[in-house]
Amino acid sequence: MSSNEATLGDSNLSPLDSIADSGAGNPAEDENASVIARQAIVDEHRAVYGYELFDRSTRGAGYTAASDAALLFNALSYAGTEALVGKKTVFINCTHDSLAGGHLELISPEKVVLEVPPMPTDDVELIEQRALILKDLRDRGFRLAFPHMMLRRAYVSWLPLASFIKIEMNILKPELAEPLIKFARANTKAEMIAEKVETAEQFERMAKLGVKLFQGFWFAKPSLVQAKTIRPSQATIIQLINLVRKQADAGEIEDLLKKDPTLSFNLLRFINSAGFGLQVEVTSFRHAVMMLGMKKLFRWAALLLTTSKDGAPPAVGTTAVVRGRLMELLAAELLPTEECDNAFIVGVFSLLDTMLGISLDKALNTVSLPQNVVDALLNKTGVFWPFLELTIACESGDDAVFARVATELHLSNRQVNWAHLQALDWAESLND
Repeated sequence: MSSNEATLGDSNLSPLDSIADSGAGNPAEDENASVIARQAIVDEHRAVYGYELFDRSTRGAGYTAASDAALLFNALSYAGTEALVGKKTVFINCTHDSLAGGHLELISPEKVVLEVPPMPTDDVELIEQRALILKDLRDRGFRLAFPHMMLRRAYVSWLPLASFIKIEMNILKPELAEPLIKFARANTKAEMIAEKVETAEQFERMAKLGVKLFQGFWFAKPSLVQAKTIRPSQATIIQLINLVRKQADAGEIEDLLKKDPTLSFNLLRFINSAGFGLQVEVTSFRHAVMMLGMKKLFRWAALLLTTSKDGAPPAVGTTAVVRGRLMELLAAELLPTEECDNAFIVGVFSLLDTMLGISLDKALNTVSLPQNVVDALLNKTGVFWPFLELTIACESGDDAVFARVATELHLSNRQVNWAHLQALDWAESLND
């Protein structure tokens, strides 16, 4: 028996181990697809400690890994007349799927708190498996916030990872407040936040128990903010992806940023946001590129592509990214490493005509590409064409083409299907 298990033994049960879980939903309040709500978290003197952000775009559909990524991206790219969160700590609601998402690699963890929900089941084995992901996030510097309903035996392995415990005043019986806080302090190093505080009585009760952070209607109602996230054209974003994939000189990327004000505005807005965690403001394009680095710059551009609204459905951008990643993974099985980047470009650019609303040959004239990439896209020939043909077959469910091309490339069904699943998961981590 571990020390934690001993602490949570029958002789020292949490006040919650004998009562049923309950909770409240997060109803959507606005039809605008880019509306974010923020609510202040304040200290006992009512000074703002941070903001919790809510996605009001789900319209009752619930949170998903994709909506989590979009919320964070829109918040950090926000282009309103005032900073959405300034340099304050940002509290972001997460799904368990989004906790492993690649979008978290874009941000500096120092100013971000990830609010982790309970698991849909009390299956100890599943909870233990999830603890490994949470520990990795903590090791990377993220702070984690848990609702007080997770102060139970089932979550014993999670409790040492908590930086904050959020006590929901609307569902906690008053007589349980003191024993719950004592239990939390005995079993975690977390700071308490009393949330959904609606009366002076609730505030005073929790303050007397030593709670220092508060959130709720009694302090401030959530304010709705229309996130004016100006998006550059998909053509320009694709040019940027092309430059990053071929490891272009920072000067070339700087030239592209200078030519497109919306692209450069988005980048500077993002890199100077609280989530990126810089101590000084970046005003130079070249400095922004150097600070972000090629890996993060690519991920940022890919996420920007999938959220761009150039007249094409957002799903088109996502499909293009899936194609690119799948081709890259398949090419890695058979081609030299340097060719995998071009395989990615073939996949992403294979839907340029749909995204830009012009013929593919005209679209390809907007970027400089290797001849073997052009051959695959326009002539259906060359080393990359079979990979693109196989990728399209995966996408469309064409079993005959799938079997023929996989055999020609000497790839097993398992290899292709596994690569497809990886590509879908990777694209989901960027933004659906």
